[in-house]
Amino acid sequence: MKIRSVLSALALVLGVLFAPGVGVFSSASDAFAATKISQATAESMFRSVGITWSSSGGCTNRNNSTCTSFDQLNLATAQGAQTLKRATGCAMNITGGTETGHASGTYSHWNGYKLDIGKSTCLNNYVHSAFSYIGLRGDGYPMYQSGSGNIYTDEGNHWDVLYYNCGGC
Repeated sequence: MKIRSVLSALALVLGVLFAPGVGVFSSASDAFAATKISQATAESMFRSVGITWSSSGGCTNRNNSTCTSFDQLNLATAQGAQTLKRATGCAMNITGGTETGHASGTYSHWNGYKLDIGKSTCLNNYVHSAFSYIGLRGDGYPMYQSGSGNIYTDEGNHWDVLYYNCGGC
């Protein structure tokens, strides 16, 4: 009976250690279930730290590519933007969220992992000095990685930010 209890406990521990996104052997590339938030919740979170947002269409419809939507944004993504705002003290304007029209994939805008943030001298200087340059993305844009593993890609007129986590919130 004692051997069965020990084996059961060992199986539970190993399951936690090797579970994607949970144990010590996980990585930023392991997808895991994310808590989704509404447009209103994201707006409230952003407003609370002074983050603004805009869209070329002046709308928030997730199914319209000219809108900036936060519908189905990951909670950790919104928290990551808040963390960045608090760390930098820079003005931040979000120009892209979960709306259609972005590249697809597991860690995509549509799936709630990415935000587009307008560039500014303040934000550019912070990213270049605080994060590590990690090379060019497949499309040739330079990427920087924060200590928490989030990826900041300079796409010319904005930062395409991939939030694997909240960045130490």
